Amino acid sequence: MTAATRKSRDGRTRARLFSRTGGSLVRILFSLIITFVGLLLVTFLIGRVLPIDPVLAAVGDRAPQEVYNRVREEMGLNLPLWQQFFVYIGNVLQGDFGRSVLTANPVLEDIKRVFPATLELATLATIIGVFLGVPAGVFAAINKGKWPDHIVRIIGLAGYSMPIFWLGLMGLLVFYLKLDWVAGPGRLDAFYIDFIEPTTGLMLIDTLIEGDMDLFWNAVSHIILPASILAYFSLAYIARMTRSFMLEQLSQEYILTARVKGISETRIIWRHALGNVMVPLVTVIALSYANLLEGSVLTEIIFAWPGLGLYITNSLLKADMNAVLGGTVVVGAVFIGVNMLSDVLYRLLDPRARR
Repeated sequence: MTAATRKSRDGRTRARLFSRTGGSLVRILFSLIITFVGLLLVTFLIGRVLPIDPVLAAVGDRAPQEVYNRVREEMGLNLPLWQQFFVYIGNVLQGDFGRSVLTANPVLEDIKRVFPATLELATLATIIGVFLGVPAGVFAAINKGKWPDHIVRIIGLAGYSMPIFWLGLMGLLVFYLKLDWVAGPGRLDAFYIDFIEPTTGLMLIDTLIEGDMDLFWNAVSHIILPASILAYFSLAYIARMTRSFMLEQLSQEYILTARVKGISETRIIWRHALGNVMVPLVTVIALSYANLLEGSVLTEIIFAWPGLGLYITNSLLKADMNAVLGGTVVVGAVFIGVNMLSDVLYRLLDPRARR
């Protein structure tokens, strides 16, 4: 085969690869757009179906009729429903979720203020869940049918069965009220609240940036209990999935071949089997992280954690639909983004998915 022929064949191969990659990216982008538009449609319809008048929530039930009519027109509620939806999409794409009745601030500013607290809580919980859940799942798989396997499965079952609000209340009762091992609700003690200027919004990082270790350990004392409560549910899910993936891999022929060759059992389990397990496990961890970001509402309420879940709950109780829908859109967008990221990572880690 001549050099020109090889060069021509390599060029055609690269062209086909670029074509497949471009087509895959277009499909992912199209799916992302359709999903996001569907999310906007659902939130828009929820805002119109609920028996809450956003005009009354803004002006009060004692406002004159002319004020009511003027505000209704300013909100665009006098337009046909389909036209309202397109106006809603345009506003969301510009980052305009309206103004919060509860705080009188633009909803996007409120979300920027409260979302870092939820992000910090969910991230720490996911880290704890991964570092404990993955080894627990591996340990259960290699001891299938024995007492370590039964213990891990019972722990996982309890994690799915116990209501999170009950677990949070019991945690506060035991570790805060009785033992005094951790601090109470909130992100910092009331004494420290004005001692730090937010830089990233992540309290642990901001206190380290300030170099104040008293503040840092106070923030750790506040976050460790709610993060551990959330991490328990993440741990239960990750351990169960890791166990299932490991059992499947340990029954494969390449594991038997490795054992016949005399490779150590530790290397077989932690390098070969777990290496193959990590590909689908990335998706499990990403979805668990997204679930914690959107599902930490009860934890934030119990621990008075000033995050997005508590903000949405308080807004819903005050019929502040702009804040509720804005927070819902942000949570949905984060879930979509994390899901897409997990799909991309899956393709990068698994050559079969790329093919």
